Amino acid sequence: MRRITRRAFAVAALSAAAAAPAPGSAAARGRGADGGRPEFRGMWLATVANRDWPSKAGLPAASQQAELRAYLDAAVARRLNTVVFQVRPTADALWPSPYEPWSEYLTGVQGRDPGWDPLGFAVREAHRRGLELHAWFNPYRVANHTDPSRLVPTHPARLRPDWAVPYGGKLYYNPGLPEVRAFVQDAILDAVERYDVDGVHFDDYFYPYPVAGQTFDDDAAYEEYGGDFATRADWRRDNIDLLVRETAQRVRDARSTGGGGRWPGRRRRPRRTHHRPVRFGISPFAIWRNQATDPAGSDTRAGVQTYDDLYADTRKWVREEWIDYIVPQVYWNIGFPAADYAKLLPWWSETVTGTRVQLCVGEALYKAGAPGQPPAWQDPAELSRHLTLARGYPRVRGHIFFSAKEVAEDRTGAMARVVADHYPGPVRPPRPAS
Repeated sequence: MRRITRRAFAVAALSAAAAAPAPGSAAARGRGADGGRPEFRGMWLATVANRDWPSKAGLPAASQQAELRAYLDAAVARRLNTVVFQVRPTADALWPSPYEPWSEYLTGVQGRDPGWDPLGFAVREAHRRGLELHAWFNPYRVANHTDPSRLVPTHPARLRPDWAVPYGGKLYYNPGLPEVRAFVQDAILDAVERYDVDGVHFDDYFYPYPVAGQTFDDDAAYEEYGGDFATRADWRRDNIDLLVRETAQRVRDARSTGGGGRWPGRRRRPRRTHHRPVRFGISPFAIWRNQATDPAGSDTRAGVQTYDDLYADTRKWVREEWIDYIVPQVYWNIGFPAADYAKLLPWWSETVTGTRVQLCVGEALYKAGAPGQPPAWQDPAELSRHLTLARGYPRVRGHIFFSAKEVAEDRTGAMARVVADHYPGPVRPPRPAS
């Protein structure tokens, strides 16, 4: 993907700010100028490797804050209502966490205090603009390298080296260890307890995507904890099921109590009572299983299946109603042979039917006009056609676009086309079904 220049970002941000309604206005509060049905209109705001924000590590706090405000203004200008903000990209934190170090993507040095609170700032600024702010956490990724000595000395993965597994050039927490699962939840719930976030959001990384010729070494954990399972795959799926189910329960508890985390070595702070419901949502790779593998699967021929390769039984999470919303990353064009958007959409619609789980579709805005993408993605109308198709499926409750950089830059006008064709005025996100 072409990296947005600082000048291009500034131009996009100024244009967005000029079009944005005033904070606190009826439009900014999502009072549905078009009288439309409530739906998710969101964007992911990625921080890992400074993908979207901040544009580079080490910028002064005022510059980082200005960039973040500009992205929120861009969301309002595009008549979006939800920002999914990545606050724990690599077992680190964009808030003063007692569990994990400050993210290196803020200052360039892991553990260095940036002198301000990005998550607290983002929540306040998003809510001033009538936007929901969902906190996005990557559960198990520790680092985009395999050298624990590069982590800050107090990092949990250095204090507990038995928790970490190198694989595919990255370092991961081992999902098979119960103490890891509890720690990950505590780290996540700390943010929920302390901030008035609207949602807890996981992306598509559970067990890592398979890397040819490499083995994820969890032999010792399987030997200790896998005895009740017929296969290692069943045990791994159960580990991820437990993470999802337990996190879901703790998020639900936080809806009324505002709490759930523990403060190691500190006096407990008062629990925060949330002024708005806290949703729990997951954005998986869009293919649960191919039909050739399982008759219940989708009419696709993808090389990765979440059930078999990531040990993520996404269909089960919906059927069990452990989550409030699901955002499959349907990152292919209509007519793509191996994974056709027009075939995956009805499959996911059928999957959520009969449940209270809300279906939102993850959209690959980053592919629009990108070099090397199929011809369909060179047509600025491709994404708009996705939303037109989705209108025929009432179970679809909105779309989230990857990612904020492309929402602001909109290099081919694909996002502007979506807004013109489908977002005549602001609407609220749907309320949680439960």
